[in-house]
Amino acid sequence: MEKPKYRKILLKISGEALLGDKSFGIDNKIIEQIAEELKEIHELGVKVGIVIGGGNIFRGVAGEKQGMDRARADHIGMLATLINSLVLQDALFLKNLPCRVMSALEVIKVSESYVREKALTHLEKGRILILACGTGNPFFTTDTAAVLRSLELKAEILFKATKVDGVYDKDPIKDPTAKKYDILTFDEALQKNLKVMDTTAFSLAKDYKMPILVFNILKYGNIKKAVLGENVGTLIKP
Repeated sequence: MEKPKYRKILLKISGEALLGDKSFGIDNKIIEQIAEELKEIHELGVKVGIVIGGGNIFRGVAGEKQGMDRARADHIGMLATLINSLVLQDALFLKNLPCRVMSALEVIKVSESYVREKALTHLEKGRILILACGTGNPFFTTDTAAVLRSLELKAEILFKATKVDGVYDKDPIKDPTAKKYDILTFDEALQKNLKVMDTTAFSLAKDYKMPILVFNILKYGNIKKAVLGENVGTLIKP
């Protein structure tokens, strides 16, 4: 049996990654792929917490630009993350995987409220834990929520799963000469002004020495490779 390098992880999935080839909503093929990969690492005994963004449905920043109150727009964005979380939970149930959704906002008809001690208990019992609605507070991103939850739940590492295969010195979509980094320190990422995640989230990870692995979730097998410690994406470490 393969031996994972990491036994407890926090997986941050960007909402945009769930789009697939769509311009809005959720590509069921992507959800199915993620669920299958989560099954593989669950069978290795890895404890998994997940934070999902909501950018495939609604972004608070975009709502503010359209004239909405920012706090209200952010709450709508949090509910978008809950939709994504419930869709993923259903996909996991179809694979007979134990799973709980815990929300930072109280939506008791469809999810448990987030309580750290209960969350830790779910993980210890081998349940995959999906953490919805960010931190429950406006003005904070799901990246910040992912770092916060990874620290609260004592994860060994934060996996930031996106549509790109790592951190580059320039935008690889706009510039084909962009260079990909395999390993960076937090200080190097700051000095090079690399946009790994928003400033609040990155500062929190740096202060508490939470390593971050950025990789492409759309390529099948990357989650398992990351768990096994194989060379995938970009590792940012203290």
